Order: sequence, then structure tokens, then C-alpha cells
Amino acid sequence: MSSLYRDEGVVLRTWKLGEADRIVVVLTRGHGKVRAVAKGVRKTRSKFGARLEPTTNVALQFYEGRELDIVTQAETIDYFRSIRDDLDRFSRASAMLEAVDQLAQEREVNIRLYQMLLGALRTLAAKNAPLVVPAFFFKLLALEGYRPIVEHCAECGADDGLVAFDVDAGGMLCRDDRRGTAMTPDAVALLQRILGGQLGSALEADESSATHQLDDLATHAVEHHLERRLRSVTVLHRA
Repeated sequence: MSSLYRDEGVVLRTWKLGEADRIVVVLTRGHGKVRAVAKGVRKTRSKFGARLEPTTNVALQFYEGRELDIVTQAETIDYFRSIRDDLDRFSRASAMLEAVDQLAQEREVNIRLYQMLLGALRTLAAKNAPLVVPAFFFKLLALEGYRPIVEHCAECGADDGLVAFDVDAGGMLCRDDRRGTAMTPDAVALLQRILGGQLGSALEADESSATHQLDDLATHAVEHHLERRLRSVTVLHRA
């Protein structure tokens, strides 16, 4: 039997349905990724539709449907205005939302993924740090069971002289085994901090050639795992 249920979530994406409705995809805390219809939100001046925009953290009530659920209530928890009012931040947030949308399975509860996404959005809202998105991507891979090897060479185990990163090898490589993407010592150190329990200090890094290297590398690693390009990242890099 159909029933009502409540949850909180982050809106990942939306698209139009008919003349008045909108389909929303939400990563919820307790029900995984949910696809639902928000009826009539494009024909009214109420704030209901504005609460169902990508990046928004909302408390929701759903009516469980046969194919798509129906959103019956939506209350904003955090609108993340500093993200939505800044094109660069919004582009960065969109890249994270797209990656999560591709990785999350419908109705598969993943509280850690929800917490990671919400935490990344809060961090981005507080400071437009250059490593928020690449750090999120690397953490996302780790959560999926594909944590890159960054402490030593993924081929021979050498723990010094790390100069490259190869997605097929699964991590960093030394001079003797190097292939893939060349990395500077600063980029190596930053990636080791991101995945070694020092994320907070890594996010304090100013924009540099090292942060640009990690941005490109993280995108490549996630796209390799997804086996598809991220459209939001293309827009971000053009901006």
C-alpha cells in the first residue's frame, strides 16, 4: 500500500515534467536516492518550488507512488545562498552533485555519502577553497572502495620518489614505474594529506599549480570510475 514518509535530503537535479510539474532527484538520509514529482510547482508563486532547487538541503514529506514518489511538503534546512549567488561556487557544487547522482543507487541507503555531500556543500558555502571538489572526488572514490594508493608506489611499494599517478595502477608511482600523470612534490603532499586524515589542513591550501594538478587528476579519476564524462566539470573548466 502507498504511504507517506518523511526524510531530509539534498536536491541533486531537477527537470520539467509537462506544463506545471517538476521531477526532482534527491539524495536522502534515510531512503537513498529518490526520484519524485513536485506537482504544480511551475504554475504557482509559492515558495514550494524554490525549495526544490539543486544544492538545497530540505526536509521533505513524500507520498510513495508506484513509479515516482510525490513531494507533498518541503521545508528548507539550508538554502546555501553563498553557493547559489556565486557562479563559480555553484559550478563547483554542480560537479559534486552530478558525481553523486551518477554513483548513488536508487533506494539504497548510504548515510556516509549523504553526510559527505552535505559536509562538502557546507565547506564550499563557508569558503570557496580550490581543493573542495577534488578532495570530495577522492573521498568519494575511497567511499566506493577505490581509494587511491598514495602512501607508496602502487607497483613496487617504494615509499619515496613518488612522481606520477596512474588510474589503472590505482595510485601513485615512483620514478622507475612512472606513467600516467606527472605530479609535483607539492601535489603529492597535498593528496597524501587529503587521504591521510589531514583534510582540514589540505583545504587551507591557496590556489596554485599543485591544486590545479589535483583538480584535473581528481576529475580524471572519477570519470574513469564512472566510465563517462561529467558535464558539470566541463562547464566549470570553461568558466
